[in-house]
Amino acid sequence: MALPADSHVHTQRSWDAPDGSMHATCERALELGMQAIAFTEHLDHTAFTVAMEGLEPGHVLVQLAEEGVVTPPTFDAAGYLEEIERCRHRYPGLCILSGLEIGEPHRHADAVADVLAVGDFDRTLGSLHCLPDGDGLAEPPGLYRHRAPADVMRAYLAEVAVMVSGPQRFEVLAHIDYPVRTWPSSAAPFDPLDFEEEFRHALRATAQAGRALEVSTRVPLHPHVLQWWHDEGGHAITFGSDAHDPDWIARGFRDATHLAEATGFNPGRDPAHFWTRSSRARR
Repeated sequence: MALPADSHVHTQRSWDAPDGSMHATCERALELGMQAIAFTEHLDHTAFTVAMEGLEPGHVLVQLAEEGVVTPPTFDAAGYLEEIERCRHRYPGLCILSGLEIGEPHRHADAVADVLAVGDFDRTLGSLHCLPDGDGLAEPPGLYRHRAPADVMRAYLAEVAVMVSGPQRFEVLAHIDYPVRTWPSSAAPFDPLDFEEEFRHALRATAQAGRALEVSTRVPLHPHVLQWWHDEGGHAITFGSDAHDPDWIARGFRDATHLAEATGFNPGRDPAHFWTRSSRARR
């Protein structure tokens, strides 16, 4: 079976992917025998506080931070769509989907709408990266400095439920377990069962809104979370590596697809389509 589309990939068009390359990623996809890929570049409007002392000199966040606050640069939607067309022409054997990863879409509705009006975007992800922190916003690494990881996770999942329940235009909820990526080593190991009620609430809201769930392989999605998605009525899934470098596309996809099939999701009509649920999950 061909690998499904990697529906969460960044290139040099994303502000935090200096090692990305749309052309090199297409070539890597063909090397892997992939038939489809989605370039979901960052569309971010949230200025957030960053813990400068924890960053390596020269890190992209250091370069963008002013007095400890990162303001993402403006996304060149027209230039991005032009490059998509060049790649489609150069790599006709690869189905190349245009797309966006929209950060906090419920907080920036008008700005997001302006970008979506520029052209056609085939795959849109909604992502939550930041939570309120004092007078500003911060990502989990900053929040962990003064909040218990469990509190951060619960607040994150509660905000996810708010985000997916709004009218914002995105198809797929990305990385529902985002705080796990930077879970402090000093804390008790992350166990999704400690947050089952909160996960189920966020997943139920996502399903009721008619959105799909991303099975992220950046940190492999826990099997419990995917099963809860099925239990709560989730109809469709995508797979995403969240690659910021060509070498990272489709990492962990074989294991992820096996998990999805075991949980009751089947491939779409072709590798570019969503996987959808079967009538009952296989145990």
